Amino acid sequence: MPSLSHLLRSRRRVLALCAVPVAALLAVTAFAPLPFSVAQPGITANVLGTYQGERVITVGGAEPRRSEGELLMTTIAATSPDTTVRLPDVVRSWFSTDRAVMPRDSVYPVGDTPEEIREHTSAQMEQSQNEAVTAALNELNRSPDGVEVDLRLEDVGGPSAGLLFTLGVIAKLDGDGRGGSLTGGRTIAGTGTIDVDGDVGPVGGVPLKTQAAARDGATVFLVPEAECDDARVDLPEGLRLIPVGDLDGALDALEALADGESVPACPA
Repeated sequence: MPSLSHLLRSRRRVLALCAVPVAALLAVTAFAPLPFSVAQPGITANVLGTYQGERVITVGGAEPRRSEGELLMTTIAATSPDTTVRLPDVVRSWFSTDRAVMPRDSVYPVGDTPEEIREHTSAQMEQSQNEAVTAALNELNRSPDGVEVDLRLEDVGGPSAGLLFTLGVIAKLDGDGRGGSLTGGRTIAGTGTIDVDGDVGPVGGVPLKTQAAARDGATVFLVPEAECDDARVDLPEGLRLIPVGDLDGALDALEALADGESVPACPA
């Protein structure tokens, strides 16, 4: 019968032999490209003002209202589609509150080259702007034949600024509808798609967008209802979340906020 010491030596040899392929696998994995993108808080832009020297919203055929406060659309900044992301990048990002690891396909769902992706996100932005203007004019019962609205936001793609564009157009044309400012003088940020009927949809990357909003002075963040849970992750102190499901809900919440009344909140 083998002695205890012999059994222990045999076990150590087996473990050592098993460790060789495991170590090799880990070494290969550490240097292999992974199908992820690393994202961080991106730029914000006040849709009531200018961006890169150009006015974001220009209104023709109607006298634009003087706007107080700010409406900040928010973005994330992700590694480019041709950037190689490896295991150490992923591990570092997982332990950082201002970084997020996202499946590459969720950031760049269409296209294999940077040029194809730029074309796709630009097309998304153009469609989002058109729907945002239509939603705003529908809300105000105004005809596009009498009011011309031009939206410009260079170097920003995707549909996630739709809600803020719509609110910006309404702020320019009608304020809060009672002679005051839609923002109540506050710096309000947010995100969310919007369709011509005024329905607000989810976007993604919300925890990073709340950080960008707080960094740039926002005290209120409008978030699609479906993303309340995401928005609470690493929520910056002092930033108030207001969930919205549609344009009417967003306008009602802003009116209540200005009047000091209770507003919707993300459930705990």
